[in-house]
Amino acid sequence: MFDIFSYPFMIRAFLVAFMIALCAPCIGLPIVLKRFSAIGDATSHSALSGIAFGLLFGINPIVGAVIFSVVAVLSIEKLRKVFGAYQEIATVVIMSAGIGLTAVLSAFIKNGAANINSFMFGSIVAISDFELWLSLALSAAVMIVTLLLYKENFAIAFDEEDAALCGMPVKLINFIIMLLTAIVVSVASRIVGALMISSLLVIPVATAMLVSKSYKQTMIISIIASELITLLGLYISFYLNLRPGGTIVLLGVVILVATAVLGKKK
Repeated sequence: MFDIFSYPFMIRAFLVAFMIALCAPCIGLPIVLKRFSAIGDATSHSALSGIAFGLLFGINPIVGAVIFSVVAVLSIEKLRKVFGAYQEIATVVIMSAGIGLTAVLSAFIKNGAANINSFMFGSIVAISDFELWLSLALSAAVMIVTLLLYKENFAIAFDEEDAALCGMPVKLINFIIMLLTAIVVSVASRIVGALMISSLLVIPVATAMLVSKSYKQTMIISIIASELITLLGLYISFYLNLRPGGTIVLLGVVILVATAVLGKKK
């Protein structure tokens, strides 16, 4: 039952997965409450294009993903101002650009389909020591910033105008949250997969919202749900030889549906 931990690559995978599961709801909760859920998809597709760029030019793919994801959120923020009342267009434009760039770059990569595929849906055997330490460092940074901005995120999530009147730098904090989203998406691409991480940002939070009664309670329950979904999904995927990203997301959906059904009956 525990022979899974006799493999060094699985220990690395579980360490990264634990940190991702800890970070994702911390970023996902303010995103969901502010109706920014789609930004996860746009950032994940941009991260994938960064991965393709890294594979093509010999840069570590995770580093490439971080760079392209940060550029993506900066672009989204700029385009949101351009489109004004139709801010959701910015997200779609950047997501489309990410998809197109990934398709073009992957055509020039040797064994491009196989390499990109491992990042699209996650791979537990491909995590290097460098990626492990990079993931842990970035995840720790995300957690520290999230804790420091806890009160501000709480206020802004429910009423940005009141938060601004109270002197909070709303635009700066929103920008920081978008940058943290880019980092989490990039770090998670090895385990969960770039196309799957947006689900991990939203599903645990959605599950927690069905049973919680406060912002703090939602945060705690969503982290517990995220850890359960991610670690159990990784465990199941190893023994059943399944894609970790797909297993984690499907397990999350099952838990979400079960919570909704049980809650409705109650």
